[in-house]
Amino acid sequence: MITPAFDISQESDFLIITIKVPYARASEFDVYIDGDDFKFYAKPYFLRLTLPGRIVEDGRQKATYNADDGIFTVRVPKETPGQHFEGLNLLTSLLAPKGARTTKRLIEEIGSSNEGPADSDHEEDFDWQIDQTPFEEVPTSALNSQCSYGFANLSVGVFSRLQEELNDVIDLRDPDVTPAAERTHGRLAAEKAKFDPDHYLADLFEDDAILHLLKFKPWWVEVQHGISNLSLENQENRVTFTEKEKQQLRKFTNKSYLLDKKAEKQLYLGLIDLLLAYCYEVRVTEGERNVESAWNIRKLSGTLSWFENHMSAKDVLVTFGRRVLCYPLYRNFCLVNKAIQDAGSLLRLGKAAVLKSLLDIHAIFQANDPAYILNDLYITDYCIWIQKVKSKKLSALSDCIQAASIAKADLGFDLEELEEAANLVQEEEKLLQVSDSVPRQPAARATSETSSSYASTETEDTSSDEDETSSSSEEIQDSLEQLPGETTTPLIQVMDNRQTHPNTAAEADSSPTQPSVPLQAAGSTEEKVQAAVTIPDIPLRHTSDDTDRSQETDCAARHSERTEPKCLSRAFLEVTPRMNPLLIVQQSEEEEMLLVD
Repeated sequence: MITPAFDISQESDFLIITIKVPYARASEFDVYIDGDDFKFYAKPYFLRLTLPGRIVEDGRQKATYNADDGIFTVRVPKETPGQHFEGLNLLTSLLAPKGARTTKRLIEEIGSSNEGPADSDHEEDFDWQIDQTPFEEVPTSALNSQCSYGFANLSVGVFSRLQEELNDVIDLRDPDVTPAAERTHGRLAAEKAKFDPDHYLADLFEDDAILHLLKFKPWWVEVQHGISNLSLENQENRVTFTEKEKQQLRKFTNKSYLLDKKAEKQLYLGLIDLLLAYCYEVRVTEGERNVESAWNIRKLSGTLSWFENHMSAKDVLVTFGRRVLCYPLYRNFCLVNKAIQDAGSLLRLGKAAVLKSLLDIHAIFQANDPAYILNDLYITDYCIWIQKVKSKKLSALSDCIQAASIAKADLGFDLEELEEAANLVQEEEKLLQVSDSVPRQPAARATSETSSSYASTETEDTSSDEDETSSSSEEIQDSLEQLPGETTTPLIQVMDNRQTHPNTAAEADSSPTQPSVPLQAAGSTEEKVQAAVTIPDIPLRHTSDDTDRSQETDCAARHSERTEPKCLSRAFLEVTPRMNPLLIVQQSEEEEMLLVD
């Protein structure tokens, strides 16, 4: 038989059951109503519901069938008009048979009536030394039965068969042989090694993106808006499930769990841990799933990543806060507090809102290949178990979270000292910037004064050089006027002979030892000219390579003589491309010796 898709709603006096039965014959419908039992049959579909209230068959019931859509709608009157049926959106619990609702133990131990419970007055007679020593003495194979995990610690030996997928799902290594106490120590050590102060301070001071995320309003805020005056039952009715979520609820197998108080407490604490990770994920992704959603949820939950068994509500909050500051992209303490507030809001909305959140986690893990193992270990059983939990307990759990608020000092990362040191560094940088900006104007003035003084000094030096040059030029002009006429005549005649007799000029040029024409002048005037004026030699054309090399040798020699520190100040005249017969040629030492001889 096939269980059809169905949905239930209610009015003041009627219960409306909508059943989707495509390709069914209208002549084969059969409806059974008796108290809190409702049964529907249309081959090959069969539906049996155990309702939270009683219904009657008094002639007011009505059934309609839409053949185009294949939807069968039944209106059934309530036995007590105006009665509110609680939990009609918890479809898995409605599918449970009537006998499965009992919490009585189906298996009891016979012959142990004289023995008291574990928490009775005979507790001091128990030998506690036996349980404290086996971790070091018993072999590893004997510990497998003690290292349990999963929902209510009901799973054992799962990862021994899935060792290849272990590294992609949880942080705990060898969970089948790791006791609960060692899991906690390993988690704390891993978080301490992973914490990055630079990343934390960057998110603390550069918080534009985080402030934007804090303003986001998730779906439970919209549901909670405007229902503060409504009762708890009416608040749960404001939570609606999508068709996909309803289909998922119909696939779950109804179960009953025999739990003691300790196991039930751990389940509630684990539920807080799951909701905190889910609230953080919804806020940082702004309600849009992405490829990192499964990683975020399982990484932030100590229950899913380390199979942690929490001992108190504050322990859960501290674990969640530490993991937020170590692993995700946004590591800010404000996001920790915001996720705690969101989890409290979900719990105050009742089990319908909690169930919707768990179904969302289930869908995220189901779409991620290695994370489906966590659905089998935790989420599926949580989705079934939460439907049978009273909403008042969830409301009390919300108050417990608010009472167990945490501070930065509780996380164990010395956040306050780290922030104080960062603030001191920022203040020192500001003071340095201020101190650097104050002396800039005097330094600029000093620089300008130095440059102006340098410019004035340079101007004075230049003017003095110009004066010396002009005075030297005047002395040269005076000396030229004082030279006798026969001194200039041979030079003019030689140049004229070069123009009129080119052959003779060529012969004179070809001679490497051709002396220059001496310049007769007074001793004082000649010294002044040599000290003030240096005239570069005019290169002559040669007809052979040997003559060129000899000329280069002579030029090098003359250059070395000019560079000697005989003349301290020299004025260079511009060389003209035209041959000037009045050029003053400096005499070398050899020429002076020839003249003396």
